[in-house]
Amino acid sequence: MATHKYIETVGRRKTATARVRITPSAKTSVTVNQKALDAYFQTAALQHTVREPLALTDETFTVTAVVHGGGIAAQAEAVRHGIARAIEAGDAGKRTDLKKAGFLKRDPRAKERRKPGLKKARKSPQWSKR
Repeated sequence: MATHKYIETVGRRKTATARVRITPSAKTSVTVNQKALDAYFQTAALQHTVREPLALTDETFTVTAVVHGGGIAAQAEAVRHGIARAIEAGDAGKRTDLKKAGFLKRDPRAKERRKPGLKKARKSPQWSKR
């Protein structure tokens, strides 16, 4: 582990941004926007998404995340991205496992902007012959 008390990184997904801070501790606890993990991400699937890098590397940290923007699923993936980056910053030996699982890749897909003359990004108005 590094000589710092904590490691701070940024995770992103779509328009969601998470500032994640991990601190080594005896047991794992995750706080998101000053709420417990199960209070902020209420479904088991989203909670599992956030905990995946910790379970993969068998690490115990106190995780504090401040997340904003995007939807709830994008926020969970942004927190996961930040946790994975922080674990990798602390121990470069974990990089191969995290990279193989796809946790270090910033998923850049976002909604395409609307173009003038169209209803949505690519959907055109209904065509009328007369």
